[in-house]
Amino acid sequence: MVIQENLLTVQEFDEFVTRPENADRLFEYIGGSVVEVVSNPYSSKIASRINGYIFVYLSRHDIGHLTGADGGYMVSGERYIPDVAFISYARQPELSTVEGYVPNAPDLAVEVLSRGNTDEELTIKVANYLAAGTVVWMVKPVEKRVVVFAPGSPARTLGINDTLDGGERLPGFTLAVKAIFLE
Repeated sequence: MVIQENLLTVQEFDEFVTRPENADRLFEYIGGSVVEVVSNPYSSKIASRINGYIFVYLSRHDIGHLTGADGGYMVSGERYIPDVAFISYARQPELSTVEGYVPNAPDLAVEVLSRGNTDEELTIKVANYLAAGTVVWMVKPVEKRVVVFAPGSPARTLGINDTLDGGERLPGFTLAVKAIFLE
């Protein structure tokens, strides 16, 4: 939900999110606008499921950090909070223990769509993720599909009978799309 229509600089955004009245709220900075991240239980359930599968993989292959819907990243000069994200130790050896956004874009970002997402926001975010070298899994709960965006590759749409793979980011990781949407 866009809450600030006037375009802000990233510095103005950083000041906005640190105001006391915003302490318990999550915001993204997309295309110069402040966008509040709103709660959606079904999207959260799907994101948690994906996070769980990647967590199990990383417990066997300790190659990086995994964050959930409270983990923010700086991406192409903007501020995003993917539902699930992975960043390798090679790119981010340690995560800060203070509040704020990770200064590097994630290697993998999972965005689980909800009604609050606009086409304009998603177009900007995917373009910026790709420019930063991030692979994006855009999960579409209503259609039960996952669209995979990877730098330098055409987008791939996976249906309920297909399998996601971690590619170079999560070598050997696979996840059946139907496992994401189990009821």
